[in-house]
Amino acid sequence: MHQIEIIGMRKKRDLKIVFTIIMLAIISIIVCLSVIFIDKKNSAEMTMANINNEANNNILQDNSEDEQLQENEFDTNKFIDEVDNIYNGEEGKRVFLTFDDGPTKEVTPHILDILKEYDIKATFFVLGTNAKKNSDIVKRAYEEGHYIANHGYSHKYSTIYKSADTVLEEYNKTEQIIKEALENTNYSSHLFRFPGGAHGGPYETIKKKARKKLKQEGIAYLDWSALTYDSVGVNSKEKILQNLKSTINGWNNVVVLMHDSADRKITYESLEDIIKYLKKEGYTFKNIYDLI
Repeated sequence: MHQIEIIGMRKKRDLKIVFTIIMLAIISIIVCLSVIFIDKKNSAEMTMANINNEANNNILQDNSEDEQLQENEFDTNKFIDEVDNIYNGEEGKRVFLTFDDGPTKEVTPHILDILKEYDIKATFFVLGTNAKKNSDIVKRAYEEGHYIANHGYSHKYSTIYKSADTVLEEYNKTEQIIKEALENTNYSSHLFRFPGGAHGGPYETIKKKARKKLKQEGIAYLDWSALTYDSVGVNSKEKILQNLKSTINGWNNVVVLMHDSADRKITYESLEDIIKYLKKEGYTFKNIYDLI
């Protein structure tokens, strides 16, 4: 009996050992499968992350290419040609309202209010010194659909007309101020108005060189064909309107010169009368965007 008991105990021990081995094997298998699953999951997540990163990079690249394409779509030579031939339009009577020397808090907002009321888009040839002080007004004019063009920085003839290079320097300085006001580093007006006009006067020799230099830099320049003489002390709305009528000369394509400097209250006071007269005469209001 004693021997039989010993044998039975050995069998039980062997069974426990076998059972233990089997359980360890099962646990090992489970651990291995878990590791494999986690590795595959991590690998899949890394793959998806790489795919997403690549997709995002492609989107950024596409957006960059789109921005470059939009920038390249501006045809500088075509724009200069359109500005040069602004008086040769054949689509009927059209008028471009332009304002020089601003913006100013005293005058420009009143002009913008009137233009907004009549749904008219104008062109503002901003002066660098004023644009720097009144960047919020520059931005407002731009956001309301008006074209922001360049009138140089100082408006001091002896400074700006030292040479053709100083004309370009004043243009570039004001362009930078416009970019900062609009919070748009890609903005370029491509359009300059010479203080005192692009032709004639004691600085004609330098102006001639500057006209050539500007065009070489892809910059058009534009004077005017009609004016109100609001910058020479005219203080009557009736006289302002009469001056406009006498300088339009019945032309179909008209560029009107006015001013929005701080002392030109008469400009916005007479603006509604000017608009009503031009409408009555059958003119369509345009701005420089219509040339692009």
